[in-house]
Amino acid sequence: MTPIVSAKPNPRRVFATLAAALVFTTFGALCAFPQAAHADALDDIAKSGTVRIGVFEDYPPFGSIGPDMKPMGYDIDVANLIGKALHAKVELVQVTGDNRMAFLTDHKADMLLSVGQTPEREKVIDFSQPYAPYYLAVFGPKTLPVKNAADLAGKTISVARGTLEDLSVTKIAPPSATIKRFDDPNGAISAFLSGQVQLMVVGNDVGATILARHPANNPEQKFSLFSSPDHVGLNKNEPRLKQKIDETIAQSRKDGSMNAISKKWLRAPLPADL
Repeated sequence: MTPIVSAKPNPRRVFATLAAALVFTTFGALCAFPQAAHADALDDIAKSGTVRIGVFEDYPPFGSIGPDMKPMGYDIDVANLIGKALHAKVELVQVTGDNRMAFLTDHKADMLLSVGQTPEREKVIDFSQPYAPYYLAVFGPKTLPVKNAADLAGKTISVARGTLEDLSVTKIAPPSATIKRFDDPNGAISAFLSGQVQLMVVGNDVGATILARHPANNPEQKFSLFSSPDHVGLNKNEPRLKQKIDETIAQSRKDGSMNAISKKWLRAPLPADL
C-alpha cells in the first residue's frame, strides 16, 4: 500500500513561493507602468552633470565638422546654450535621419535638435518652442529686384524636379515665369551660380551656405515660401525638462543670443513670426 504523504506545508518552501510571487508581482507592475521606473530626465541630467544632445554633423550650416575637426554650426551653438542653462557639460551625440528618433526614445540622447514638428512625430515625442527657422526661399542677385511672387513674372528660376521647392514655386509663379527643373538640388544650384537662370528656390540652410561660399555672385534671399521651423525634440512625459528648454529658448530670444546665432550661421535674423 502506497503511504499517504503528509499535506503539512514546508515553511521554507512556502517562504520561497511567496518571495517568488512578490518578485513576479513587482516585475509585472514595473512592466505595466514603465514610467514609474524611469527617473525624471532633468534630475538625471543634474545628477550626471552631462546633457546628451543629438545633432547632425553633415547638415551645414546647422551641423558640420570644421577645419579643426570639431563640430560647428547653428545647432552646436544652441546645444552649448542649452548646456549652460542646465549647468551641464554638453555631450554631442551624432545622429542620422534614420536613427535619431530611436536614439531619443531609447534614452541614448536626452534631446534632439533640428526636429520638424509633424502630427506623426507628435504621437511619439514632445516638442519645444521653435528655436530656428527652416523655410524654402527664393534667392537671387542683389541687383535683381524681387520682393514677392508677382515679381517672378518674366524671370527664370531653377529648382530640383519633383521637390517641395518645385511644388511651392510652381503654385505661386505667374504664367510668364520660366521654371527650369533639374534632377537634383546641385543641378539647380549650379544653374544659378553659372548664370543659366536668374533665381533659384532652395531651403534657407542651403541658401545660407551659398551666401557664405559664393560672395562674388552677390546673392541674397528675396522672399520665403513654405515654412517648417526647427524644434528641440524631447521624450514624452518630461514636463520639467520641456519647461526648462522652453524657458531657455525664450530667454535667448529676449536677450538676442539666438538672433546672433541665426545671423552667424543663416546670414539672416530670426523671422518675427518664428
